Amino acid sequence: MPDDLALSFPCQGEHLVGILSPSATPATRGVLVLVGGPQYRAGSHRQFTLLARALAARGIPVLRFDYRGLGDSSGAARTYEHIGADVAAAIDAFQAAVPGLREVVLWGLCDGAAAALFYAPDDARVRGLVLLNPWARTAAGLARSTLKHYYWQRLRDPALWRKLLSGRFAAGAAVRSLLGLLGAARQPAPAAPAPAACPRDGSAPPLTADLPARLLEAMQRFPGRVLFIFSGADLTAQEFLDMTKASRRWQQLLAAPTVQQHTLAAADHTFSTRAWRDQVADWTAQWVRAW
Repeated sequence: MPDDLALSFPCQGEHLVGILSPSATPATRGVLVLVGGPQYRAGSHRQFTLLARALAARGIPVLRFDYRGLGDSSGAARTYEHIGADVAAAIDAFQAAVPGLREVVLWGLCDGAAAALFYAPDDARVRGLVLLNPWARTAAGLARSTLKHYYWQRLRDPALWRKLLSGRFAAGAAVRSLLGLLGAARQPAPAAPAPAACPRDGSAPPLTADLPARLLEAMQRFPGRVLFIFSGADLTAQEFLDMTKASRRWQQLLAAPTVQQHTLAAADHTFSTRAWRDQVADWTAQWVRAW
């Protein structure tokens, strides 16, 4: 397998830095990794570095890069909602560095997955998305998921009852926390907006609706293929899944033949063990090469 290559490319007057993991054979489809959270291109426990090299060994070139203001890239830091220009510049650089590359798959974890979904409908070069534990955070959604997945499991935990019986459990604080969650869970969801394109110039997307509505809008507009990968032991994943289960339209979209789903039941948010990481790489490689 060829060695990784460092790339530097322009983005609206700034310079971005990326690392290309090339494949040994020519490829027409590659993977662009969008990092999640305020981190740089290596990822937690070198997650993105290891993923890129695993995919490249299977004949899939991968580019991972730093957004403006993060890692080695210049400029002011920005959130996942403001990286449209960064993604467009990275795809330009990817195609320039890999002759013959015509199609790109965006691979994103957490808010990187949300960023990928927001961007994809407006760039015909993006033909697929791999979305891991997508970020769909609202106060009400978090409260409902915490009540459903955390508190129910706690009530079934023998250690909790041992603490109660021994007097070592702070019941007052727990009750206050529970009441707060119950109040937040009752908040109504804002109405969905009319369909609108997500800007690619680095400006903010429309903020007339909450994040779940904007994710649904983007999913409805994206014509390509989508692979969802979920961690069974992650509250962010559960919040996203709870959101989709409460929506008939989401259920229709997830049932489409162009959409696949996988779940690693015991995995945490970042798939931090070697076994989980290898499974994610295998699922990604098989899916990218299957169509």
